[in-house]
Amino acid sequence: MTNPHRITLQAAPARHVVAYEWRAQHAQGVIILAPAMAVPQAFYQSFCEWLCQQGYHVISFDYYGIGASINKPLPQVSTTVTDWATYDAAAVIDYAVSQHPELPLLWFAHSIGGQLFGMVPNNQHVKHMITVATGTGYWKDTKPQLKYKSWVLWRAITPWLIPLAGYFPGRKLGIVGDVPAAAMQQWRSWCLHPDYLVGAEQHYQRYANITTPITSLSFTDDEMLTAHNINAMHDFYANAPQQRHVIAPADINASRIGHFAVFRKSYDQHWPALFAEHIQAAFKA
Repeated sequence: MTNPHRITLQAAPARHVVAYEWRAQHAQGVIILAPAMAVPQAFYQSFCEWLCQQGYHVISFDYYGIGASINKPLPQVSTTVTDWATYDAAAVIDYAVSQHPELPLLWFAHSIGGQLFGMVPNNQHVKHMITVATGTGYWKDTKPQLKYKSWVLWRAITPWLIPLAGYFPGRKLGIVGDVPAAAMQQWRSWCLHPDYLVGAEQHYQRYANITTPITSLSFTDDEMLTAHNINAMHDFYANAPQQRHVIAPADINASRIGHFAVFRKSYDQHWPALFAEHIQAAFKA
């Protein structure tokens, strides 16, 4: 694997996020990979290297309080999910534009990376967004096998565990991952609202104002999201031109795709069929 260049960006006073950049020769554009909730960018590094091999500069990053963007014990990290959009995502976009002003910019979003896009203050710099397995997190709309677990998580576990631990120790529980307290508490409030973050934060108009074209890629065997979750989230981007593609494992001769597994190195033989055409089309549009 080619070693990427590590970058530390100041997103706000006393707030730094770590990003990694792969640079291609004769790049056709820049791709920012926005991770899923509590997933360190290291998880995507093989995929980022593949993107770079296709002829794109690629930047991945960790939200503050996740992965490499932790500079103190997690109970001392103060951040909301909104802050990830307002400060962290914005800083990465600013960096991409400053380094490559002549190249078009693609926001390649996994899960929550696509949910947050409407809150990113400088998202007008993005030519196109591709969302992968992005949907709302309202607990009643999740897959049937997750509903009871979600209810227990939001109603019985997080209200006492976060104050006790000072953060959400998801790795020990095998749920999500370790998340700063305020971020997890905000996410909880979103997952308990029928209109998820857009309703909880009253961002209906803000999301409706987005006109960045969107390509949605979702999978029939996603273990977390239903078609309703996915369509509901993208419907909030009411004025964004959209293409929505629903892909079954059999469509790419795979046994499964799922919510996370698609980005594992073991899936690299499927990446061209899943992503290459959509990325090319996004930059050419």
